[in-house]
Amino acid sequence: MARMGTVAARAEQLLGRAVVATVAVPGGDICTATKARLSDGSSVLVKTRPHPPAGFFAAEADGLRWLADAAPAGGVAVPEVRAVAADCLIISWIEPGRPSAEAAERLGRELAATHAAGAETFGRPDGGTTWIGTAPLPQQPADAWPEFWATARVEPYLRMARDRAALAEQDAAAVDQVLSCTAELAGPPEPPARVHGDLWSGNVVWSAQAHATVVDPAAHGGHRETDLAMLALFGLPQLDRVLGAYTEASPLADGWQQRVALHQLHPLLVHAAMFGGSYGARAGAAARAALQPDRT
Repeated sequence: MARMGTVAARAEQLLGRAVVATVAVPGGDICTATKARLSDGSSVLVKTRPHPPAGFFAAEADGLRWLADAAPAGGVAVPEVRAVAADCLIISWIEPGRPSAEAAERLGRELAATHAAGAETFGRPDGGTTWIGTAPLPQQPADAWPEFWATARVEPYLRMARDRAALAEQDAAAVDQVLSCTAELAGPPEPPARVHGDLWSGNVVWSAQAHATVVDPAAHGGHRETDLAMLALFGLPQLDRVLGAYTEASPLADGWQQRVALHQLHPLLVHAAMFGGSYGARAGAAARAALQPDRT
């Protein structure tokens, strides 16, 4: 109860209006999430975290706003940023619902529009850091995606996983082999897409209005196949309909299905470095699949 009072007081301070009710929202592993009902009848989600890294919530807020810039062109829905401070982020509340075929197809079309909005560079022009869970995600700018993916994504987490003995040597060797020929495996060059950056199924909120909203971005200029591979990694409901609508709106380069393992390698290495378990073996399997795409 004391925590709820603290959250309510902080929300009132930042929003300039009274909070009439609060309730804890389950499921947050990184941040504490609280639904707050305001005196004007609207509801917000208040995210807090003890001692967050500098810029943690600001990076998420910037990412949400940047993704929202694509909405007028039919881009994917994101919650509105209501307030942000060093210790918390307040966004509009999304009333959850169930996934439907209509919502999945709409998500595919909207995600294609967001990607098509593009980015100035791979990474971010300011080179700032975002986060994937608690793991920092470097965003130093790069001219080509294979270079960006290798130096800002795979190499840092390969080192971390090795240092933490979370990756068997044969699996690490397979990742090293992928790094030696990334440009050949990456498919035809594409311009930077405006990507969510951490689009696993838990960051898709299905609403009661036959719609889907994406949350918790690590937004940057990236490869559009990365978002799609992340949706597949932990099993998004109605994924086939999402992909079908996406490819109808914005066809992917030949061989994209065979490159899914390549794009899943980074998040698997992150999980190996952070959580250990079977993720190291899964990362090794993804590397070997990326090296032999005709067998996937």
